[in-house]
Amino acid sequence: MSDNLPTLRESLEAHGLLAKKSFGQHFLLDLNVTRKIVRYAGPFEGRAVIEVGPGPGGLTRALLEADAGPVVLVEKDPRFIPLLSELDDGSGRLKIVEGDALKVKEADLVEGPAHLVSNLPYNVGTALLIKWLTGPWTPCALTLMFQKEVAERVVAGPGDEAYGRLAVISQAVCTARIVMHLPAAAFTPPPKVASAVVHLVPHAERPDAGTLKRLERVTAAAFGQRRKMLRSSLKQLGGATLCDEAGIEPDARAEVIDLAGFLRLADALEAREAKA
Repeated sequence: MSDNLPTLRESLEAHGLLAKKSFGQHFLLDLNVTRKIVRYAGPFEGRAVIEVGPGPGGLTRALLEADAGPVVLVEKDPRFIPLLSELDDGSGRLKIVEGDALKVKEADLVEGPAHLVSNLPYNVGTALLIKWLTGPWTPCALTLMFQKEVAERVVAGPGDEAYGRLAVISQAVCTARIVMHLPAAAFTPPPKVASAVVHLVPHAERPDAGTLKRLERVTAAAFGQRRKMLRSSLKQLGGATLCDEAGIEPDARAEVIDLAGFLRLADALEAREAKA
């Protein structure tokens, strides 16, 4: 990547670009911060990286400086395509895809193992994470920035206030930890909330697609009425009987059930439905 590039702020001004609230855009313009995020995400050892919502390209610049192979950008906002194109040094290493990350097929964008590294748009961050956790394509690792509240929901454990569906599904598929916190002042324009970066590494063995779908159903019911006992919140799926079959106390509430317990509930649901 050229050392003669204008600063991110200069690039935004030159193209007359402002963040769009409708796209949940908040720009991270400090290259020292983006380089630190990329260090947490690596090493890449020449593997491809997909970045969603690159905006002005702060993370992109750091990725191009690192040991990543092809860097594939998925940008929904067409205003940023010319600006991002200025980062292309002609080597073929940078690929820019204009599209909606919720709809693209990642396996069509890269060959072989790949990483995901993104400062996710706030309004679709959770939906994108669920897509990557439960979909057919599995990255080597995911290093993703969320609102702090969402990040805490990803890594929470039983009994934590933030513990819920997102924690169970994330941890069924990956190990997850928060590696970095960022204040609102780090962004332009500053959001109303702080942010955090989560690093997720998929388990060598993960639940199959059917188990994940049942896990989503069980957790949706259990946490949808989290103050109720499981005998009540899971009533439509089997209630107390389902709990007994999974070795779970029917009078317990969702917030105290660990990942293993929810997986047993998903397996018990499969067995019940197989008999039906």
